[in-house]
Amino acid sequence: MYDTKIAIVIRDDLPTWQKLNVAAFLASSVAIQFPQTHGQSFVNASGSTYLPFIKQPILIYKAENDLQMKRAFQRAKQRELALGIYTSPLFSTKNEEGNHVEIAKSTDEDQDLVGLIVYGENRKVDKALDGLAYHP
Repeated sequence: MYDTKIAIVIRDDLPTWQKLNVAAFLASSVAIQFPQTHGQSFVNASGSTYLPFIKQPILIYKAENDLQMKRAFQRAKQRELALGIYTSPLFSTKNEEGNHVEIAKSTDEDQDLVGLIVYGENRKVDKALDGLAYHP
């Protein structure tokens, strides 16, 4: 059992490839920012070394609409949880610089969120995401 929780919320109306892309990018943000969340490299019986995983499960929720996504975002901010975001314009960028330009264009209130990752104390994450269903 972990004292912290990693949860990703993805807008359910996205095509599958976009959902997978959003989940991958958001999961990487927690691993980069919080080194304690990832384990050691794997070594198999051949002696080959492979990249480590994040040590704890990542729960993936769906937001049925923009209102659910914004509610989860606002509740996570109110609880001062670590947040990562993925906005719709990022699907058309080609590099990190483009991502920064697109994110900088919007305020918290008007960004077009399609995904977010929340990391923090279990109870706070649960309260922030209350009412969302797990992604099937």
